[in-house]
Amino acid sequence: MFGQVGIWQILILAIVVLVLFGRGRISEMMGDFGKGIKSFKEGMNEDSSSSSDKPAARIEGPAHDAKPAGETVSESKTPEPTDRAS
Repeated sequence: MFGQVGIWQILILAIVVLVLFGRGRISEMMGDFGKGIKSFKEGMNEDSSSSSDKPAARIEGPAHDAKPAGETVSESKTPEPTDRAS
């Protein structure tokens, strides 16, 4: 169905888009698209230059001894001994 797109189909599509949006609106959209790409490139350059200036952040573990939720004991209850048969 879309396997063979010829020059005439592309030309007709371009004319329809031009009629629907107008020349001014298309140039405005392309200008905004160009500004977006330029802004993206500047942002990427800022990120790479700022990351090379300072060392990478380290991920550290918790500051206290954390226990899994099943092993925590509330202060109001005393742990009851469990009788496990082997």
